Amino acid sequence: MSTSMTRNELVSWLDSYLETQRFKDYCPNGLQVEGAETVQHIVTGVTASLALLEAAVERGADTVLVHHGWFWKNEDERIRGMKRKRIAYALQHNLNLIAYHLPLDAHPEVGNNTQLARQLGFKHDLDAEGLPKGIGPSNLIQTGYLDIPETLESLSAKISDILQRDALTVGNPQQLIQRLAWCTGGAQGFMSEAIEAGVDLYISGEASEPTYHYACETSTAYIGAGHHATERYGVKALGEKVAEHFKVQVEFIDLNNPI
Repeated sequence: MSTSMTRNELVSWLDSYLETQRFKDYCPNGLQVEGAETVQHIVTGVTASLALLEAAVERGADTVLVHHGWFWKNEDERIRGMKRKRIAYALQHNLNLIAYHLPLDAHPEVGNNTQLARQLGFKHDLDAEGLPKGIGPSNLIQTGYLDIPETLESLSAKISDILQRDALTVGNPQQLIQRLAWCTGGAQGFMSEAIEAGVDLYISGEASEPTYHYACETSTAYIGAGHHATERYGVKALGEKVAEHFKVQVEFIDLNNPI
């Protein structure tokens, strides 16, 4: 039987578990919209879209836990249009909205980067404590290797099959890949750090125009495996951890996004 907790108990535990104080982020981490005081049913998802909120209400949830929340730095602060609809819907249905951005990317156990590596069968480089090693800003980028080298063409096809999304691939299809660096989502700007780390391939969720030139002019290939596709696993794992710790009902909803 599902039990319950207070909203504050849940948020306090999440803040501590994800070590939110370590990060200077682009949005507020933790509780973004205050809803029901008692939490009994949580829906997790990648992004706090209106569609996810509606799905949560249909399932009788009181709390939505996501990776991409609201109130991003440098966005229009006015409450109108899409933002108004989302906020109004959450308030109307007394939903708690809880979001974790960089803390969820970087977490060594349930983080997006760690979970993506598990999905794709990558072996992690480990730090002195035996945890996945991070490099770059806030140690967001993870590095590792394949037990058996594969061609870029073969590895790209495997990633596309596992993530169910055609991967954008730049580089010599026959290049052998063994050393890897990866960072989920919109992390294409970290490719220079990956190149400096001496890897054969850098993987992120999406690319920008300079990414192509980095890959063409260095020996480091690139795969853009999808922003949503690479970040669906962290929040799912976090929800499972919450369910295990608090014995509450937690349900992951994956709403398709081809980007």
